[in-house]
Amino acid sequence: MVAEGMGDEQWRERLGRDEYRVLREGGTEAPWTGEYVNEKRRGVYRCRACGSELFASDTKFDSHCGWPSFWTPMAGDRVRLLEDDSLGMKRTEVRCANCDSHLGHVFYGEGWDNPDDARFCINSISLTLEPAPGE
Repeated sequence: MVAEGMGDEQWRERLGRDEYRVLREGGTEAPWTGEYVNEKRRGVYRCRACGSELFASDTKFDSHCGWPSFWTPMAGDRVRLLEDDSLGMKRTEVRCANCDSHLGHVFYGEGWDNPDDARFCINSISLTLEPAPGE
């Protein structure tokens, strides 16, 4: 796992251009282009930047929004939630708690059938999937 506190130059060397734009600059990949939008294999989704375990595949669901959606992180302390009003609307940004990389946003109150009525809308490029054995 990558230690917290890496400098900007180290991140640029470690990540590809698009990965850097999303993970370190808070960008967003285009909808329906990410490798995990339609992924069905079981496993653990990790932060692409540092390798921290973030989401279990059994919390992934089809929200038809163009990005992978999860109803909860693996544990509450795996992610940080920050208020984001950068586009003139109130949203909640999701960041990796270990390396502070941008992952996506979480939305509540949309009517999803999960315990918190939550949709963690996460960029595929922010994640890597570690498939379960046999997947």
